[in-house]
Amino acid sequence: MDKFILSGEEQAVFALRSLYKKYGYAQYKMSKFEEYDLYAKNKDFLVSDNVITFTDTDGKLLALKPDVTLSIIKNDKDNHDSIKKVFYNEHVYRVSKGTKSFKEIMQIGLECVGAVDDYSVIEVLYLASQSLKEISKESVLDISHLGLVKSVLDYAGLTESAKEKVALSLSQKNLQAVQSVAKEQGLDEKKTSLLEKLVTTYGKAEKVEKELGAFCVSGEIEEQVKSLKVVIESLKTLDAIDNVNVDFSVVSDMNYYNGVVFKGFVSGIPTSILSGGQYDNLMQKMGKKSKAIGFAVYLDEIDRLYENKGQFNVDVAVKYEGASVDAVNKVVKEQIAKGKTVFAGKVLPETLKYKELVVLEGK
Repeated sequence: MDKFILSGEEQAVFALRSLYKKYGYAQYKMSKFEEYDLYAKNKDFLVSDNVITFTDTDGKLLALKPDVTLSIIKNDKDNHDSIKKVFYNEHVYRVSKGTKSFKEIMQIGLECVGAVDDYSVIEVLYLASQSLKEISKESVLDISHLGLVKSVLDYAGLTESAKEKVALSLSQKNLQAVQSVAKEQGLDEKKTSLLEKLVTTYGKAEKVEKELGAFCVSGEIEEQVKSLKVVIESLKTLDAIDNVNVDFSVVSDMNYYNGVVFKGFVSGIPTSILSGGQYDNLMQKMGKKSKAIGFAVYLDEIDRLYENKGQFNVDVAVKYEGASVDAVNKVVKEQIAKGKTVFAGKVLPETLKYKELVVLEGK
């Protein structure tokens, strides 16, 4: 009987599917398998580079998909004159953060591909913010802007290896390591200070917006700052700024991503459950002219969150012992007619959480 109880994961999927459909996103279905070569060529893009492989009957090396975005890009037509909006909820197969072993994980997310413009970016960020709120009232969406980060690194005149070191140190919020690279590269005080600001500039989006002017030491950086400010102002207009932080430590691989990147967190789970961004560079790497932005929500720890919050599985539990089938049916129908959810059983599962209990004995 447990299979009829909505788990936390299922509740989240139901709510998020409904949210995405409201904004015109159509469901995208795909195969469980892809040729391994697709993932081998883009390992740095994956959350984990561990992939389950097997040999097909024709000798091709296939893989259980560890990611959905790559499959969508590969199998979709390249149309940069219009926009395509899709969402998915699919099982992916990869190493779980918690168990450190392979696990089948339900992943739900969306992709906006094609003639992506400012509105498309804002819409996706808004839906990311709302997705977190559907899962928990206590959530944070950390956003960064790789265009701004890249422009600062270019302005500092760092070598490619030094840029990689700074990017890694930035992701770790390691100010001392950034200062060490600046010293190794012989940077002056102005350029060193600029790199330090990438680490120390953090907080509520409205607060950070006022501090962004300090980055504007060149025309190129100023353009990137304007782009980030457009994002912040638009989210303000949508009343979706309350759970948004600016955090330049959100640094995705610049070989794949550009522009806005982001991660989402909810209270009760120590790691990010949502990640995404603009990935025009990945599109180009895969021979596409289109632009793209999207995100994924990782649901493998959602059940634990719902359990901790004491969510109810049903409104009413009906426990019967010796009552007739007709008597049980009558009570169940009465409760459903009132708009309540009902679980009826001779023995109730220990894990069942309900608001009200009805016990039927004998007549």
